[in-house]
Amino acid sequence: MSTTGRELTRRLRLLLTLGAAATLVLFFAYRGVHDDTVPLSSSSTPGILAVDTARNALGTAHRIVGDSGPEGDMSDEFHTQVSVAHQSLALTASEDVIGVEGRHDLQTITGLIAVYSGWVERWGREDHQALSTAYLHYAERVLGLESEPGTDGDIMSRLDALRDKQLDVAERQAAFPWQLWLGWGTVAVLYLALLLALLDTQRFLRRRFRRPVQTRLLAATAVCGLGVPALGWITWTAQRAMSGSLDGIRVREKDPDGIPKTAGQVQSALADAGFWASLSGWVLMGGAVAMALMVWGLWPRITEYRWRAPR
Repeated sequence: MSTTGRELTRRLRLLLTLGAAATLVLFFAYRGVHDDTVPLSSSSTPGILAVDTARNALGTAHRIVGDSGPEGDMSDEFHTQVSVAHQSLALTASEDVIGVEGRHDLQTITGLIAVYSGWVERWGREDHQALSTAYLHYAERVLGLESEPGTDGDIMSRLDALRDKQLDVAERQAAFPWQLWLGWGTVAVLYLALLLALLDTQRFLRRRFRRPVQTRLLAATAVCGLGVPALGWITWTAQRAMSGSLDGIRVREKDPDGIPKTAGQVQSALADAGFWASLSGWVLMGGAVAMALMVWGLWPRITEYRWRAPR
């Protein structure tokens, strides 16, 4: 094989090595971000907001108890609010943000809500003032509306603890740790090295064979030159959306009317999460296409020199 043939072979090996490395690193770096966009949008956020809804509903229910007076004359609104709390906790359970631990916590909270409702109903039926006061006191202790920080035996404290655990999961999903910084930094280095190698190979071919353009290598350069920046932009957009969504749910929403608004904002920001995540498969396909174009562009030239004497 001539020196030209050996040079072409060397360049093809370099291009394929850089192409394969860049494709694999980009695939894992991209997945590292986008694998968490869908669960943050469809599971973690609804689960956290459902806990907020349950907490607000129970607070509203107890205010109804307080407004009903010593006679215990409650409206159906109390039972409606308790029902809202149960439905919200059922939604939290269906999202299953923290797994078995969360399901255990929810079972405990649901049982405490039943105890709380039982004391309130006994308070509402009791005519004796001393017993009525005692029942209401027991109900308030189970609910824990004014519980001290660090208390963990009442409903509100358990809801707060559950929310904190769910928020920890959401923060991990929205995080961009050092491993991802390293991955995307490696992508940038390999991407630049691959582009330079492609451009240098085309310059070599133009000088050696007097052809202004090698179409197949130009197509490979276009795939790499356009694909990687596009995926990087999508990832930056997704990371911003996740960070913004996390900021929206980090502080507990005390206004019941504000919860649907927050949910809508998160859904709007992460509306394309499923599409973004689906593009990870195209990373491998794009890398395979680029490498096929490299082989297609250089291999015919290599075979021309295979049986020639060295020059």
